[in-house]
Amino acid sequence: MAEESPDSAYHSNGSSLEEEAERMEDEEQERLLSYWQSVGRGHQVDVPRDMAEPIQQLTRNNNPQERQTIPFTLIQRKEKLGDLLYEKRQYGKAKWACIKMKEKQYEQSICLGFMKLMRYICEQNSSGLYLGITIPIVTIVHTNESQSEMTQAVTVAYYLPEVLQDEPPHPFDSDIIIEEWPSTIVYSRSFRGITNEDSIMREINLLAEILESPELCLQDTFIIAGYTNPAAANRHNEIWFLQRP
Repeated sequence: MAEESPDSAYHSNGSSLEEEAERMEDEEQERLLSYWQSVGRGHQVDVPRDMAEPIQQLTRNNNPQERQTIPFTLIQRKEKLGDLLYEKRQYGKAKWACIKMKEKQYEQSICLGFMKLMRYICEQNSSGLYLGITIPIVTIVHTNESQSEMTQAVTVAYYLPEVLQDEPPHPFDSDIIIEEWPSTIVYSRSFRGITNEDSIMREINLLAEILESPELCLQDTFIIAGYTNPAAANRHNEIWFLQRP
């Protein structure tokens, strides 16, 4: 029997290692997709198979040290007995990738909107590159004039990283629009847990009671800022009131 040469053994082992690594990566991709599909069903959202790669890429790059926080200037912190009630901040003029959604439920809108933005972030753009995560992902919501209920139409938006602000990559998805938002003063209050119509209306009413002059803010437009993805169980969120221009 002919002996196997060291070179052929090396190539054989190398191929085996590559195949094993590929198999493990495929299994991880399936596990992550299955998890997101399970979470999606809880929100009555179908997570399609073509989300497997963006989900895996986002998960792989979801190191807290690599996430870029949207820059702002802190104007004021309002505290009571050591507890932070709210912060007054100024956010500068900036470009955002935005998508308008109008599903039956708020959770459906943010999940589907977030998935579309994930595809844009994960190489489905004119640069062909992974753009990087910025936090928070924000959702613009609207209420009726009495602030008793939310309307169905929302806008989910992703702040473009600093290096892409001058020339944002073009989205392949025509539903995603690049918008430039003006400099804005917001009043921000933190809360945790799921975000739905009930929890958002509760937080709007709570912040309205805490603010000394809520009439200085828009009365029918608010922002939900999410610091964790919609699949997370205990999300870190903020409610933002927007000061009138």
